[in-house]
Amino acid sequence: QLVESGGGLVQAGGSLRLSCKAARSITSFFNGNSWGWYRQAPGKQRELVASITSDRSTDYADSVKGRFTISKDSAKKMVYLQMSSLKPEDTAVYYCNTLKESLNWGQGTQVTVSA
Repeated sequence: QLVESGGGLVQAGGSLRLSCKAARSITSFFNGNSWGWYRQAPGKQRELVASITSDRSTDYADSVKGRFTISKDSAKKMVYLQMSSLKPEDTAVYYCNTLKESLNWGQGTQVTVSA
């Protein structure tokens, strides 16, 4: 139900834009939920890095604040994560889901930042 894309290999200081399509969610479900981008680095637990509420309020983990921007397109049922000033420590598999983690996790998209 969740399809993430847009990851890749980038040098430190570079940018990427991740996309997440909630393909099978009905519009009312998409609009009525808060959504988040999560990441999981090797050997670490999955962590929430950015969130956006139904009224488009956003919040960020301290580690990405000022560098990442979350947004959504309700008509397309898409959630985006614009990542700038990337650091090697941002290397992880990135996932999206509701803040309740109510959908099955997708495959994620790998982001690798080289020093």
